[in-house]
Amino acid sequence: MTQPGRDASSPCVSLPGVLNSLNDTTIVVSTTPIELSGGGLGGTLERPFKWVKVLDQTRCIGCHACTTACKSENQVPVGVNRTYVKSVDTGFFPQTKRNFQVTRCSMCNDAPCVAACPTGAMYRRPDGLVDFDKSICIGCKACIAACPYDAIFINPEDHSAEKCNFCTHRLDMGLEPACVVVCPVEAIIVGDLNDPDSKVSQIVNREPVAVRRPEKETRPKVFYKGADQTTLDPLAARRPEGDGYMWSQRRKGKSSQGVESGHPGPWQNSSAATVLSYDVPHKAPWDWRVSLYTWTKSISAGVYVVAVSLALLDFIDWDADLVRWVAPMAALLALAVTGALLISDLTHPLRFYMIFTRPQWRSWLVRGAFIITAYGLILGAHLTASILSKPEWIRYLAVPALLFGAMTAVYTAFLFSQSKGRDLWQSPLLPTHLLVQMTVAGSAAVVLLGQGGLPSRARAAAALTVAVSAGIHLLMTMGEITLGESTSHGSLAVWEMTRGRFRWYFASGVVLCAVALETSVLGPIGAIAALLGLLAHEHAYVQAGQAVPLA
Repeated sequence: MTQPGRDASSPCVSLPGVLNSLNDTTIVVSTTPIELSGGGLGGTLERPFKWVKVLDQTRCIGCHACTTACKSENQVPVGVNRTYVKSVDTGFFPQTKRNFQVTRCSMCNDAPCVAACPTGAMYRRPDGLVDFDKSICIGCKACIAACPYDAIFINPEDHSAEKCNFCTHRLDMGLEPACVVVCPVEAIIVGDLNDPDSKVSQIVNREPVAVRRPEKETRPKVFYKGADQTTLDPLAARRPEGDGYMWSQRRKGKSSQGVESGHPGPWQNSSAATVLSYDVPHKAPWDWRVSLYTWTKSISAGVYVVAVSLALLDFIDWDADLVRWVAPMAALLALAVTGALLISDLTHPLRFYMIFTRPQWRSWLVRGAFIITAYGLILGAHLTASILSKPEWIRYLAVPALLFGAMTAVYTAFLFSQSKGRDLWQSPLLPTHLLVQMTVAGSAAVVLLGQGGLPSRARAAAALTVAVSAGIHLLMTMGEITLGESTSHGSLAVWEMTRGRFRWYFASGVVLCAVALETSVLGPIGAIAALLGLLAHEHAYVQAGQAVPLA
């Protein structure tokens, strides 16, 4: 297996190419008067704006004044940060150097958080700045999962998502952001890239600058001058030994929610001796409830699709209890559990209705919610037909049932793909793999539910389906591992899943699904093994995808 962190891609580049793509974008802005004067703020002028920020790491002294000023200005609670200063030590004594990086939102032109947000709480202003509206945030954490820079967090006091927004309330009044004002060495500069006389425009267009993770194609508007590769790449520096950073206690990621900064091994993305000397704690956005939701959703979609498929293929009659009552009721129950898990994972669970009342249609969380709702209505119509003794209605529902059952299983692949920072989830095999997992879960559920009432021919077909789909699942798992190692972030995620914190879940999933290959012989034991193996795999896969540091 390839060691984590071995790829040729670089997380930062000198910026002629990035600038060309950035300059191609025209941002239409409001005509609110903004004060300008060459490289600073002063005077009044109406013109199209393209706000950018330059972080001059050749000047930064690592004083953390920007961090404290930001907390004071924006009332950011202890334990979370809109901006902070990361540091990495390079070299061996006496040839050593400490590199600083002011870390914050990159203000992307193509912001993944805006596309992922289901209600539009994360939005792009006319002047190009990405801002947020806490009043309509439901706390789904899709924006956090989508951000490749780990720049968004849930405020522990009001339970809404927030991040650096360039102090837009100050900019709108003609004032500089708090961090710009407080920096003692003028290492933070903000201005209009469209103004050729502005200081930021002169630096960005005339001097070597870099952005973080340009391979994600988000086109950031925060540029680093003189930043070191070891700080820009979150996997370049190894984790320090012991329990402490320079000025803080190191929070080791023993739980599935903790994300340790730096690289765990000696094969990090740097040929120099590098060690992370200071960083802030990071946390994975989605916990065990999302792992469990993918499993219950597979059961809900699969048990009904498999039962209807058996009827379509004449393995059972349309008036069989499995088709009329058992499968749709089991599917509805699993779907209700799925919905309860999703709502309980929200930090604002009482606002879940906003997904339907103010949907942002680019978000696959919204699309998935409507797909699940449609699937639930089909299940309800099926049970209504059974109550009214209308078997012909059930046959008419077969095609939309198969379609929306499959869509219910598959849409999560596109939801995960919107999480641009999670390389493990970018696999092109994932939609097909979720269909296979739906088949494993559904056929295993049918084997268990149909023990007393299914004809032997149907039981044999369901057991064979469990065995074949479990085998395909194992093959596709190996394929996703191979594809995941194509980038350093994907490689580290695979390492965390197969040999790191989640190895026992992954290994259990492989062993149990291997047992399920003999379901034709083992019967319900093989079906139970398939379901438990799928659950273990889902947890390892979902959590390992979030275990890689992004900042």
